[in-house]
Amino acid sequence: MKRMAIVLAAGQGKRMKSKLYKVLHPVCGKPMVGHVLDTVKEVDCERSVVIVGHGAEAVQSYLGEAAEYVLQEQQLGTGHAVKMAKDLLGSEQGSTIVICGDTPLVTPETLKALTELHESNKAAATVLTAYTENPKGYGRVIRSENGSVLRIVEQKDCSPEEDAVREFNTGTYCFDNAKLFAALDKVTNNNAQQEYYLTDVIGILVGAGETVLGYMTDDYAESIGVNDRLALSEAERLMRERINKRHMLNGVTIIDPTSTYIGADVKIGSDTVVHPGTVLKGHTVIGEDCEIGPQSDINDSAIGDGAVIKHSVLDQAEVGSRTTVGPFAYLRPKAQLGEDVKIGDFVEIKNAKIADGSKVSHLSYIGDAVVGKNVNVGCGAITVNYDGYNKSITEIEDDAFIGSNVNLIAPVKVGKGAYVVAGSTITHSVPENDLAIARTRQENKPGYAEKIRARAKAKKDKQ
Repeated sequence: MKRMAIVLAAGQGKRMKSKLYKVLHPVCGKPMVGHVLDTVKEVDCERSVVIVGHGAEAVQSYLGEAAEYVLQEQQLGTGHAVKMAKDLLGSEQGSTIVICGDTPLVTPETLKALTELHESNKAAATVLTAYTENPKGYGRVIRSENGSVLRIVEQKDCSPEEDAVREFNTGTYCFDNAKLFAALDKVTNNNAQQEYYLTDVIGILVGAGETVLGYMTDDYAESIGVNDRLALSEAERLMRERINKRHMLNGVTIIDPTSTYIGADVKIGSDTVVHPGTVLKGHTVIGEDCEIGPQSDINDSAIGDGAVIKHSVLDQAEVGSRTTVGPFAYLRPKAQLGEDVKIGDFVEIKNAKIADGSKVSHLSYIGDAVVGKNVNVGCGAITVNYDGYNKSITEIEDDAFIGSNVNLIAPVKVGKGAYVVAGSTITHSVPENDLAIARTRQENKPGYAEKIRARAKAKKDKQ
């Protein structure tokens, strides 16, 4: 049976009090609407239609070709929003999931169970419900004796008996597509808000003798819709717990889950240890047997098996197997480290390739450079890549030795096996196996230090 999805993402989200459109607020590094769209696609929805309104261009820019779009210029209720998709989906046969774009905690497993119950019973509609001891503010789900759904009653309209019901409507549904749009044509706005409510479809279907079911999730968190910053922080906490749990069950050691932040799209191999204070973001991929952290911030980076990253920041970087980084290193975009490389403390790498077995152990800057295998870069060495107008490349070939406090003025090339003496400023290429020295001869002036101190004291006394 064909499956489709309608994602409601047209509301302004005034309670967020933000310039950022509500469904674009991130939870664990991904906008809420991105979580929702990924979830419905995992349920094998062939078509996904996102109803946009406020911030439409921003939502479409983020989601791109992952969905189809319909603009709801006036927000006249959830029923009106779903009806906006009629031109795209009205003639389709199959099941349609309707879900809000601000419910990032709904899982694919729950949606699969919802649709399977719906389809196996040939229901006209199936409501995703949840249970809580305090359902204040939620529409109550009223069932018949045989367990089917009779109606959904908003709290303000509940009788005392209905108000005592603890099962509530989460706002996520699965419909028979044809029956959904037929019922929407019968929904009116005869209510205090003069809006078209999607919940009225349930009553219309029941009145027509159709089967309406309810599927209760066992995880209350899936019912959370994010309408303000408090709910956003709660969704972040719950999803972070869920993500950390998944990694730990997959063989990752997280020393302190409460102080570890892992994004929704991060992948980590088994037997990797993640230390406290670590933040893993974007599409970061970490191999097996790694040691990450403590206090490392890694974004959109790829880290090979057995690598060690301590107290460091990585952004769009690649780290080879068994390579060590840090403490206190900074790998900027397009930093590419081979295998068995050592990047030490207070080293910055930017747009540079460093091949297998090379070392940049401390206090160095390597930018816009290509470094070969088994190269040693001494303390304080710098590739001087920018002349104020253009950035140029430094090349260091295999087995070269770069002494401490060397300045390599790009464009320049140090040949294979060459040796650059500490303290040199290199402005011309160094041929293979040559030794380069570029510093003035030392001269000592006897007693001159006393003269300098005397001049300084005299100047201070005049002030």
